Amino acid sequence: MKALKLRSAKVFESDVFNSFRRSPGAVLATVVLAVLVVGSIFAPLWAPQNTLDPGSYDLMSANTPPATANELTAHFFLFGSDDQGRDLLSAVFFGARISLMVAAGAVLFSAVLGIWAGLAAGFFGGWVDTIIMRLADIQLSLPSLFIALLTFGLTRSLLPASARETYAVYIVILAIGISGWVTYARTVRGAVLVERNKEYVQAAEMLGLSSLQILVRHILPNVRRPVIIISTVSLALAVITEATLSYLGAGVPSTSPSLGTLIRLGQDYLFAGEWWIAFFPGFMLFLLAMSANIFGDWLRDVLDPKARLK
Repeated sequence: MKALKLRSAKVFESDVFNSFRRSPGAVLATVVLAVLVVGSIFAPLWAPQNTLDPGSYDLMSANTPPATANELTAHFFLFGSDDQGRDLLSAVFFGARISLMVAAGAVLFSAVLGIWAGLAAGFFGGWVDTIIMRLADIQLSLPSLFIALLTFGLTRSLLPASARETYAVYIVILAIGISGWVTYARTVRGAVLVERNKEYVQAAEMLGLSSLQILVRHILPNVRRPVIIISTVSLALAVITEATLSYLGAGVPSTSPSLGTLIRLGQDYLFAGEWWIAFFPGFMLFLLAMSANIFGDWLRDVLDPKARLK
């Protein structure tokens, strides 16, 4: 208990916490992001309607404006309802839940792939470095959205038609992850090139440690800061990319609508005056991306010594 109190005291007295406390933008972004993430994760516990269950829809409550009780059913809809009688407050948080799950999986996949590619390129050099970096250069010459769409299409074509809907979420994670590994690889490679010739690495080699042991035990912990920064910013990019793919019809299935799918479905009703069907999913996407970006910018300023000196 005493040790826990000492650790807590160190956290609150640290430079990182003091910097966080003095940054109103970072505090507000963190609060907003935390509320949205927690609310999305626990949406099945509090949301008025389970929008993943079509049996819960009520066509009698369709097209109800925001903050209005439906005249026929007397159900109150804070964000309104869509043409199927789906409660948009519930749909937005269930959609954000799916978007965050896909984005987190994609960031994790691209981080693992990019980190190991960067470690191998920087540590071994030679033809390993040449192949990995040329692949990275080729991918950088193409738009990331095109890479994601190409990966999505190729992966779906390799699966039988009966399995495409079942594995749709994993296909989207793979597609977004493949499009984002280059940033990790180039950053980690640069950090490894700096660490590679330091004395502690040479000492580990003289002790007979294998290349894998040196990479995992000694070099990898020293490149974690840029990886944390990239991952935080990449989460916002992954959420937007997933929404874009779903908006284009190349994302998660409509039976499990994400924010991009809800925006796509809602655009058909904009000119009919039912603006809320597309507005609230779009606003949720904006809040998620903006808060994650602001938090990532603050984290970069704190963890990156060069940024701190600017």
